[in-house]
Amino acid sequence: MFSTLKIQVVPLEEVPKNDRATDGALQRPLVLVVDDERVIADTLSIILTRNGFSVLTAYDGESALELAQVATPDLLLSDVMMGPGIDGTELAIALVGRCPKCKVLLFSGHAATRDLLDKARDAGHNFTLLNKPLHPADLLARITESFATSQLVGAGA
Repeated sequence: MFSTLKIQVVPLEEVPKNDRATDGALQRPLVLVVDDERVIADTLSIILTRNGFSVLTAYDGESALELAQVATPDLLLSDVMMGPGIDGTELAIALVGRCPKCKVLLFSGHAATRDLLDKARDAGHNFTLLNKPLHPADLLARITESFATSQLVGAGA
């Protein structure tokens, strides 16, 4: 009845370092990490901090919006399925409405998130979805890709 979940555990010392984000000539991008599972939010925040990003961490959508009013993030990295309250797609739509230049990466381990993404697409938003579990190297590559056209990473600010 229950399937065994196989998750690869990567020790923090083995997480690849992305020195592009820490180059002294470049601005450190600010990433807002949001997940109602604290251990996931905290782990992602540690990985990003170790790779040169400035990070704000929230454990629900409402707190994330409050943090974004204090410091405008360059990227939102959020779980889709959070509860109760604002889910990840609602958070992303609200945040992009306030900060149009904010990039968005959503992640989820639930198949039902496709419906939420379709709803966001119908509202004119095309958010990228990453599947859980997130491998640190893949996550860092996707973040780097999202900044590839930005002046924050690679182009010098």
